[in-house]
Amino acid sequence: MDSLRRVLNGREEEGDEESQLFGNVTGGSDSCCPSLSWETRIKGFIACCGLGILLSIIGSITLFFGGLVSFALLYSFGTLTALSSTLFLRGPVSQMKSMFKETRIFATIIMLLMIVLTLCSAFWWKNAGLCLLFCILQFVAFAWYSISYIPFARDAVKKCFSSCLS
Repeated sequence: MDSLRRVLNGREEEGDEESQLFGNVTGGSDSCCPSLSWETRIKGFIACCGLGILLSIIGSITLFFGGLVSFALLYSFGTLTALSSTLFLRGPVSQMKSMFKETRIFATIIMLLMIVLTLCSAFWWKNAGLCLLFCILQFVAFAWYSISYIPFARDAVKKCFSSCLS
C-alpha cells in the first residue's frame, strides 16, 4: 500500500513507468485540490465512483418499469460520475491529458460517443432497442477504457477472446 501511495503522490523516479501511469497528485498545476490529503482523495474517489455505480444500477432498474428516458439519464450520468471519480486522484488537467493520449484516445471517443448516442436514442429517437444497445456498448467502451490504465491488460483480454473464438 505504501508503494502505491508513493506512486500516486509522485515520489517515484521520473522515468518509472508506474509513476508516469498514475501521474503526480501532490499539488502541481494539474492537481484538482492540492490541499486535500491522500486519505481525503481516496475517500472522494470511492464516494464518487460508488455514486456513479449506484446511479447506473438505479437507472437499470428504471428500465424495467418503462422509464426509457430516466434509464438513459441515470445510466449515462452514472458512467460520467464514475469516470470523473479519477479527478480526485489525478486532477482534471492531468486526467484529460491522460484520457486523450494516443493509447486510449480511441476508447475515450467511443465511450463518450456511446453516452451521447444513448441519450439521443432515449430523448429524440425514443427507440428502446437502440438505447439498450448503446448502453451495452457504453459499458463495454467504459470497461475497455478502464483496462487501458492496467499495463498489458488489453493484450491479455485480446488473447483471451481470440483463444475463445479459435
